[in-house]
Amino acid sequence: MNLIDKNIIERRSIKKFKVDAVRTEEIIELLNIAKWAPNHKVNEPWRFLLYTEAGKEKFVQAFLHAMKTSDGEIPTKVLNKADYFRSIPLHLVVVMPEDPRQRRWDEDYGAISSMLQNFQLAAWERGIGMIWRSNDWISNPVFREAIGVKPGEKIVATMMIGYPAHIPEKKERTDIRKKLTIINE
Repeated sequence: MNLIDKNIIERRSIKKFKVDAVRTEEIIELLNIAKWAPNHKVNEPWRFLLYTEAGKEKFVQAFLHAMKTSDGEIPTKVLNKADYFRSIPLHLVVVMPEDPRQRRWDEDYGAISSMLQNFQLAAWERGIGMIWRSNDWISNPVFREAIGVKPGEKIVATMMIGYPAHIPEKKERTDIRKKLTIINE
């Protein structure tokens, strides 16, 4: 099995991270590798917000503000999630333009998805893990405004990044033969 095959098969979504910092420069290097994903007309439909060190608190506060109840309270489970977010070394918010043309929107989303898979695989090779989050709160206008996402932009993902403290077991996948229709006539 070659290295690319191995990385694709062995990569896992990581939820538990060591406290060890990941260098910002290393994330930049990985994004510079990942940007080689296919994208129509090479329009590079992405931008990134990287929250690290003390800057993570801005991300956490935006999350907390967005999750307040109608009476202004913050539920305990939300406070616990905020503490979990504080423990993660890096948060990368990935943003794309919301092109009103469906074809362009689909192409942009596909390009970003490909780029994020490249990013995850390149990071995995260096021992860095992450999880691609697309929870409901990333669409909350309060969160979006607090982190500077403009109208006409979509948050595709919040990538939570660090060195794995735990690597989950592999979950089996369906043999592709069960999902494949071959048309040869």
